[in-house]
Amino acid sequence: MIIIPENAVAELVTPSDCLKAVEEVFASMANKSAYNFPVIREAIGQADALYGFKSGFDRKSLALGLKSGGFWPNNTSRGLTNHQSTIFLFDADTGKCRAVVGGNLLTALRTAAASAISIKYLARKDAKVLGMIGAGHQSTFQLRAALQQRQFEKVVAWNFHPEMLCRLEQVANDEGLPFEAVDLDHLGAESDVIISITSSFAPVLKAAQVRPGTHLACMGTDTKGKQEVEAELVGIAKVFTDDIAQAVTIGECQHAVERGIITKDTIIEIGAVIGGANHGRSSADEITLFDGTGIALQDLAVASVAVDLALAKGVAIEIDF
Repeated sequence: MIIIPENAVAELVTPSDCLKAVEEVFASMANKSAYNFPVIREAIGQADALYGFKSGFDRKSLALGLKSGGFWPNNTSRGLTNHQSTIFLFDADTGKCRAVVGGNLLTALRTAAASAISIKYLARKDAKVLGMIGAGHQSTFQLRAALQQRQFEKVVAWNFHPEMLCRLEQVANDEGLPFEAVDLDHLGAESDVIISITSSFAPVLKAAQVRPGTHLACMGTDTKGKQEVEAELVGIAKVFTDDIAQAVTIGECQHAVERGIITKDTIIEIGAVIGGANHGRSSADEITLFDGTGIALQDLAVASVAVDLALAKGVAIEIDF
């Protein structure tokens, strides 16, 4: 069995590696050669934590496995990231455990890759202003990945705790872009692309705050009850997702579906756009929304990349198990 500890991942896998792996797995899903198993995600009644499992199988790459972990909101005070996870890969022919890979950095990278892919395929080509809602640990990964997809000229941002926006300002400054902390009305009025990456259980952004032609990547809702944007906003958008079953049960779409504002049949897998089966954005004025629920196949794809690179570089830790 191969072990890739958390502290080794950063030296092995790049954001571009993750973007390529996630894009390929989205396409495999659209071709029905890869699928996710039902998600288990529950409050455990300890440390206010959410814990669960995501698993799946890709018949094309033979990636089989699961990610176990969740969200511990008090970890920051312990010097740890709030998201904690480990990825397990299994041999598809024998069922033996092939690898155990630290999943914290990979989760941040694959989540950022997913929203970046949605921007690549759905945002207007002339998008100039990027809006960020949320300034937690994953926000900087989101911002860096997004800035590679369009020639953005400005970053505007809002967070529940404004003092945390400095981390996004630093990323913008590193890229030579002006940065402005704004309220949500101004963020919606200025932004061509909006990324939301919060842990909110109540809508933050409203339909009236979003202008025509905006692309939204809603990346924080991955649990029943969570919600980042108003259901009415989902209703006026052309909606895309990583996995339709997850979108309507634990994703941003859950609330709009429950209220009958949209139906499951109107949601489009992003893989269909990547593969050319769907044309994506229909007009410059259309609002597009990507419901990024976070899927096991993303985790398995990026963990497989980490294992392959570790083997190629001769740095993999191998043990009998």
